[in-house]
Amino acid sequence: MAGGWTRDGAVQEQIDDSVTDAVLAARARMPAGEGTTHCIECGEEIPKRRREALPGVRTCVACQSGRDRQTVHSAINRRGSKDSQLR
Repeated sequence: MAGGWTRDGAVQEQIDDSVTDAVLAARARMPAGEGTTHCIECGEEIPKRRREALPGVRTCVACQSGRDRQTVHSAINRRGSKDSQLR
């Protein structure tokens, strides 16, 4: 049940779109192509298990953790209310 001027199911569509966007963004950050045996940032050897789990990986766990902390997540306002747009 939607409220106001929205149609039924509109809230669930917004949730679904947000989840889809997050999944696509995560997939875009996944390594692709040929990986390396040593980290491209610090030069440490990348453990064999990590290379097997993530084909195409080019960074060690420590360097990747640093990269992940720097990732900026976009928060798209899918709501039409004025209050949510002012935040």
